[in-house]
Amino acid sequence: MEFAWPWELRRNGVMNMNQRNISYIGRYNPRKFYKRVDDKLVTKQLALANDIAVPDLIGVVDEQHKIEEIPKMVEDRAGFVIKPAKGSGGKGILVITKVHNGCYYKPNGHEVTHSEIYRHVSNILSGLFSLGGKPDVGIVEGLIEFDPVFDGFSYEGVPDIRLIVFKGFPVMGMLRCSTAASDGKANLHQGAVGVGLDIATGKSLHAVQFDLPISHHPDTNFELEKIQVPNWDTLLHTASAAYEMCELGYLGTDMVLDKKRGPLLLELNARPGLAIQIANGKGIIPRLKHIEDMSGPTMSVEERVAYAKKHFSSTAIF
Repeated sequence: MEFAWPWELRRNGVMNMNQRNISYIGRYNPRKFYKRVDDKLVTKQLALANDIAVPDLIGVVDEQHKIEEIPKMVEDRAGFVIKPAKGSGGKGILVITKVHNGCYYKPNGHEVTHSEIYRHVSNILSGLFSLGGKPDVGIVEGLIEFDPVFDGFSYEGVPDIRLIVFKGFPVMGMLRCSTAASDGKANLHQGAVGVGLDIATGKSLHAVQFDLPISHHPDTNFELEKIQVPNWDTLLHTASAAYEMCELGYLGTDMVLDKKRGPLLLELNARPGLAIQIANGKGIIPRLKHIEDMSGPTMSVEERVAYAKKHFSSTAIF
């Protein structure tokens, strides 16, 4: 494993945790707006009010007795997802990809019993998965129909697209692909693959797992350099529009591609991680400084996306 001196990281524009927390999150993210992104139910309601596409909302379980209503909620569904409204890091998310004769099955084919679902949602309500352990509510969502264009990119789970948005400009992106090590979740800390994406084109740049460079997916052997994310402009526009929606200046947007509906916003993050820089093989600081130094009239979403594609592409020189 190779290590770099702190001065080398600074020279290459790599942002560290303290910089992120003080210079960007602390400076550009008003605390009063955190609920808009920390509560996934509030995020979903805001997105719907702003014509931003999200996965179907089947129901909300906010009291213990309502857990008994879940079978009725999902009886006509091929699959569904149960998640905590205030969870983080993918914790507490239960994905059911098959419903057959009143039985529920996870992506790996294992059956989930009614009592297991009851216990899981009960844990959500108690705050087991929420930030700070506070009481929570369970969200029952429609299952995302995996876009076949991503076949081979991921193991069991659905790959998602993380875009960092600064003052409304999409500045850096990556595709997060689940692996056996990450238990089908797109969480880099658990072993998912991060693939850096060119802001101008949506094409893959670099790929890492556990912060180390890789060329092929560890489970599917798919060549990661061949990735071209479709609907790229729509993804950029959706991410950029989230700035006005939540009024946070430094933001992570997580989106997926549905086979029928196209790009869907999954959630927003007021404290996006730093591993996206490793996946891109480039520090994010020069792009953030570029925007901070800008002056002139306020730009529309379309203008911000066009500007980002021109100035933050893999071939752009600062």
